[in-house]
Amino acid sequence: MNAIIMAAGMSSRFIPLSWECPKALLEVKGEILIERQIRQLKEAGVTDITVVTGYMADKFDYLSCKFGATLVYNPDYARYNNTSTLMCVLDKLSDTWICSSDNYFTENIFIDEPLCSQYSAEYAEGNTAEYCLSLDKYDNIVKVEVGGADAWYMLGPVFFSAEFSQAFKVLLGEEYVKEDVRLGYWEDVYKKNIKKLPSMRICRFRSGVINEFDSLTELRNFDRSYIYDTRSTIIKDICFKFGCGEEEIKEVNKEGKTFSFYFKGKKYLYEGKDGAMK
Repeated sequence: MNAIIMAAGMSSRFIPLSWECPKALLEVKGEILIERQIRQLKEAGVTDITVVTGYMADKFDYLSCKFGATLVYNPDYARYNNTSTLMCVLDKLSDTWICSSDNYFTENIFIDEPLCSQYSAEYAEGNTAEYCLSLDKYDNIVKVEVGGADAWYMLGPVFFSAEFSQAFKVLLGEEYVKEDVRLGYWEDVYKKNIKKLPSMRICRFRSGVINEFDSLTELRNFDRSYIYDTRSTIIKDICFKFGCGEEEIKEVNKEGKTFSFYFKGKKYLYEGKDGAMK
């Protein structure tokens, strides 16, 4: 059994923090996100771990010495999506965990060895824009739809059995000639070809076990230390200009190629990395 950790993306929704540091290398509740995940994999007996890098790839180099991880560089990280990441490691797909580097698991979800292919999922009450699952009576995934209500949706790692891996890497190799596939997610390839592939089951988790953060606001809600210390020199520079504490800079969100924030109820737009604001 092995694991692939996808860490190539730029995490553009997480600016300005991702301008300064890859999201996977953020410290959350005292641990670096990707380091915590590697430790959990190793605790579960998974020692063959490959990290696929791209954006700020050199910042991940230390993982090789510290954890014995294999590093693979994705040269297409800036123009294509996570299908390009899997294309870099097709030869490594077997009985394999596929993980996102920026997830935080409150418990070690890798401890119980999977008996078959499975995708982690959480239940959404009400409407959601996530990838929602339809199941048969055996908990096999039979359909995936983007958006739904009161449904189980994909969240967190997926486990490929050797049988599934063999079929999927042939399929992805064939589909990858299409530009829309290169620009999309591997989950979309799975969604469109689900009937052609070996079955995959749902693995249910209660809310709060698997955590992902798409904005500074979401991270602050999970790790309250970020309310007062964002670890961002850009945010600290903004605070210096306003003469305020970091807790007063609120609702930081991506807007176009930059980000907006609120200070004392007024919205500001950060105009580039030169520090200009309006």
